[in-house]
Amino acid sequence: MLSTSLCSLPSELLSLWHNYRLPILLSTVALLTILRIVVHLRQNRERLSQSPVPGSPAQLPESKDPLLLAPGAVEKVAINDGHLEDIAIAEPPLLRSKPGPKRVIGSRVPRQASRRTIEFDSEEDRIQPVIFFSSLSGTTEEAAKTLVKDLDAWRGASTPRVLQPQLHDLSYVDYDDFFVSPPTSAPSTKHFYIVLLPTYNIDTSLDPFLEHLKETHHDFRIDTAPLSGLLGYSVFGFGDKEGWPTEEEGFCSQAKEVDKWLARLTGRKRAFPLGMGDVKSDARQRLLEWRLGVQEVLRDIASGKGLGEGIPGSGAAVESDEEDVKDAEDDGAEESEAPRKARKPKKSARVDDLEDLGRMVKSSTSGDPSGPLAIDFTTYKSTSTAAPAPLKEMVPASSPTYAALTKQGYTIVGSHSGVKICRWTKSALRGRGSCYKYSFYGIASHQCMETTPSLSCSNKCVFCWRHGTNPVGTTWRWKVDPPEAIFAGVKEGHYRKIKMMRGVPGVRAERFQEAMTIRHCALSLVGEPIFYPHINEFTAMLHAERISTFLVCNAQHPDQLAALQPVTQLYVSIDASNKDALRKIDRPLHRDFWERFLRCMDILREKRKEMRTVFRLTLVRGFNIDEEVTGYADLVERALPCFVEVKGVTFCGTSTSAAAGLTMQNVPWWHEVRTFVLALNDELNRRGLRYGLAAEHEHSCCALIGSEAFRDAEGRWCTRIDYEGFFRCLESGKPFGPEDYRGPPTPEWALWGKGGFDPRDVRVDRKGRVKEVN
Repeated sequence: MLSTSLCSLPSELLSLWHNYRLPILLSTVALLTILRIVVHLRQNRERLSQSPVPGSPAQLPESKDPLLLAPGAVEKVAINDGHLEDIAIAEPPLLRSKPGPKRVIGSRVPRQASRRTIEFDSEEDRIQPVIFFSSLSGTTEEAAKTLVKDLDAWRGASTPRVLQPQLHDLSYVDYDDFFVSPPTSAPSTKHFYIVLLPTYNIDTSLDPFLEHLKETHHDFRIDTAPLSGLLGYSVFGFGDKEGWPTEEEGFCSQAKEVDKWLARLTGRKRAFPLGMGDVKSDARQRLLEWRLGVQEVLRDIASGKGLGEGIPGSGAAVESDEEDVKDAEDDGAEESEAPRKARKPKKSARVDDLEDLGRMVKSSTSGDPSGPLAIDFTTYKSTSTAAPAPLKEMVPASSPTYAALTKQGYTIVGSHSGVKICRWTKSALRGRGSCYKYSFYGIASHQCMETTPSLSCSNKCVFCWRHGTNPVGTTWRWKVDPPEAIFAGVKEGHYRKIKMMRGVPGVRAERFQEAMTIRHCALSLVGEPIFYPHINEFTAMLHAERISTFLVCNAQHPDQLAALQPVTQLYVSIDASNKDALRKIDRPLHRDFWERFLRCMDILREKRKEMRTVFRLTLVRGFNIDEEVTGYADLVERALPCFVEVKGVTFCGTSTSAAAGLTMQNVPWWHEVRTFVLALNDELNRRGLRYGLAAEHEHSCCALIGSEAFRDAEGRWCTRIDYEGFFRCLESGKPFGPEDYRGPPTPEWALWGKGGFDPRDVRVDRKGRVKEVN
């Protein structure tokens, strides 16, 4: 029986083989393939070539020298394929097996922290100015030698910590010695670069120099900012306006390029704006102004002040340059490499400054603007005999209001005053256009200080670009700061913010120098200036230093308005032509707001005899445009102002304005503003009032209607102000009127229908690209 089963076994196996041979064969092949792959991956592949990699040893040394593990050494490690790679380099190795390219390694300098990476000890350290120049005809060389003599004479007399300047011709220096890393010297000696360059339309030594700066910045072996060890730098360019009338056509173009690339290589340590001079006209004067500015920077550094705070506190300019965009991209790409400080957790809401046009606020502080307005109890008699509570500060330093306003770029002075530079000041410094007040009245925007002695206001306007962060009230119930302290504080704060702009790309040196002398003061920053109890003393201090005054009020404080002494120009905000519209758009806190408003109209008519008066109309579509021309004409007929400014609203995008019904749909277009102005002018003429279309500033969406009294004998508009004439009238002590300090004729480009953009400036978009002006 057993033998029979054994005999049948081979036949059964054969039957199984015939039935399942194909799956068995495939499974066996698959298993062998998998085993082969596993064995292959666990073994090192043989090198195809035994020749070493250029610049690297063929094999590891038998034993490592301790020097190789010290800082600055290179450790070699074999990768899987046997190739040797550098895995760590702290600094350039002292011992090299073969000469190789210069390698500069270190951490990238953060954009904002770059100005503080070099510590300067005002007691021990010295400043070494290094002056570079390039010259073909010898003109720039002569200017450089004169600059050396002038700086040497200046430093010996006032700043002993500044060493004698060194002079180098860019045609003969080794760029690697100066423009890949700062020159080597004693630890207590810190370098400051000064570069003087002409502009040529032929190939010169400047071309390889520019190419070297570009290659250094883009070289992956070198830090993004290898020259961050410098204290700072500044560039001056010589050009010929006969060959290149404008900067866009090539005037001082090579100096601008060097200034831009040095900004990147130094980590944005532009110590003073790029200076430019025409060799056939103003080069000597421009060089003198630029040198004085550089000397001031050197003095600040020598005293331990460094390059200043930079621009974050004052708000960055809306328009940007290629330099700004590039740096922003670099910051985003390499943020993880830079040492970062511990950051405070961000709040869910933010407060931005929407005075800078083009920025939309995505969120804002919470609040319910639809709730009941504050009640004015000041008209009721109090029966309480309790002692009055001690006066508090309007804006304490520990309050959220202080933090919000500071974040928006304000400098809080004392307990209730503030100062800030507006976007037009920054724009004028860069030659990108001035405020409409320059077109209409001749105010130099870069010499204008925007301030207020009272941060409090009695309105909560739906279009307020302060987002409701300033305090409100119907009566003054706070501590009062003396006018002398406010005057000194706002000037100091303004100049400090102007100095923050000297490292911004595109700032013109001559305008920067002019900006360091205040000539105009706009009392319209935030709040209600005439609310301050000592407003007359404050304006008198401004006039004593020959600073013109442009005061804006909201027609809610008739007693203070009646007591106001003459100012250069008095504004009254006219945001609506009837009671209901004024309640909706201004949201006043006074219960008798309309009666106060009308009283101010009557007072303004009397003020018209002793100072220039202006109606400021802010048009908001859906609130105060449709079918309100007649009401506005009634107000003009009642107050008879010298001028009527009509301006489209600037949308602030906050939650409070949205709850009040204000959106982007309420912002009128320029053609809508023009249509309204034409209709209002026609209505005034129909009533026999002597007004006419005077000027416009399309960039601000603003137009000006003027009284015919401000035409000269030839019929030309004279809307500008004779500021010296105003001060002469004021100092004479005799009565005078606005016609007594009427200025010269309004420029042709500023008149109605001409656009109003200064032809000396260049209009750009938010990315710094030039825009065509129709």
